[in-house]
Parts: sequence; C-alpha cells; structure tokens
Amino acid sequence: MAHDMFTPARPALTPELMIRAYAAGIFPMSDGAQHDSIFWVDPQRRGVFPLDRFHVSRSLRRRLRQGGFEIAVNRDFAGVVTACADRDETWINADIFSTYMALHALGQAHSVEVWMDGALAGGVFGVTLGAAFFGESMFSRRTDGSKLALVHLVERLRMGGFQLFDTQFTTGHLESLGAIEVPRADYRRQLQMAISSPADFFAPERCADQPSEQRSTQTS
Repeated sequence: MAHDMFTPARPALTPELMIRAYAAGIFPMSDGAQHDSIFWVDPQRRGVFPLDRFHVSRSLRRRLRQGGFEIAVNRDFAGVVTACADRDETWINADIFSTYMALHALGQAHSVEVWMDGALAGGVFGVTLGAAFFGESMFSRRTDGSKLALVHLVERLRMGGFQLFDTQFTTGHLESLGAIEVPRADYRRQLQMAISSPADFFAPERCADQPSEQRSTQTS
C-alpha cells in the first residue's frame, strides 16, 4: 500500500481558501520568507481589539495633533506588505504574499498608510470579511508610524460598522493600546456574528462624498 506511506499534498493557498479558513477561525503562516511550506494556526487564546476600548495615550494624542503626516488607504498596499515582511523573522513567504495581493485585487485586503515627506513612514494591513477585520501586520519606519496608522484604522472600522478586529495574537505593545486575549470559543462566537453582518471599510470616503445637507439629515 505505497500510497499510505505519503502525506497527502496540502491544497494550494488561494484567496478562496484563505477566506474559508478565516471564516472558520484559522489563518496561515510560514516559517520564513524563504520557506515554501505553510501551516495553519488556530490559537487557544485569540488576540482582539475591542473597538470601544482602544486606548490612545496622551503622548499619542499630542502626536496626532502635531500633524506632519498624511493618512492614505490602499495607495501602496504592496509596499505595506513588503515592509511588514522585511524583517529578520517573518511569517510572510511568497505564496502568502501573492495571496494577499490577490485578495487586495478582489477588494478584501486593505492597507492604512502613514506618509511623511513623500515616503511610507508606517502602516497596517488586513483582510475584511463581513464586519470582521483580520489585522495581519504593521510596521514603522518613523517614530509612531504604526501607532498613527492603527488609530486611523480603528476610527475607520468604527465608522464602517465593524464588530471584530482580530489581531491573531497579542503583544505588550498591542496590549498597551487596548488589545486583549479571549478564549477560542468566545472568539468563534464573535467571529460568526461578525462575518454574517454587513460593514463598509470605505464609510469615511462615502460620508465625505455626501452633500453636507444630506449628512446633517442623517445625523439629526
């Protein structure tokens, strides 16, 4: 029974497979940029950002008021993913990178970017499914670059009616901004509610495009 001696080949990573996996609560990773293999992760405890508990410190509020930066959405999605993968240790290999590009082309992966002096200074990117946003990674090339992007991302998700901001894992940095861990069962309950609900990642732009009279009517 020669066929029993071999492990069945894993299906190729595709945008459709990744979306199905996210909807089931799992996500892909690799051991490094030069590794071809991909493994699937289903943490017992999941990192999430409660959107109503995002913490902006005094110093970060002061930095927001100072300005000197520009926020853009999807201006350079590939550049953001490339910057996030440009580390000594990364879980983004070529297959995962190309799948994010395909999801972006389908309108299901987005980046929020911070630009300073005409260059990318920081950013964050993730995948949307219903009212869930799956945060993948973020980077900084200038002080507070990723934090500024994260603040604007959270405001965008709030405005767009998102219910779940998944961070996959937590770190001390994310916890200082309000991220928490929840048990797998609690996460999956939140996930199923979120992916079956509508949300609009581009709600800020749609609101800005409305005549002022219409906006006043909607908010009164």
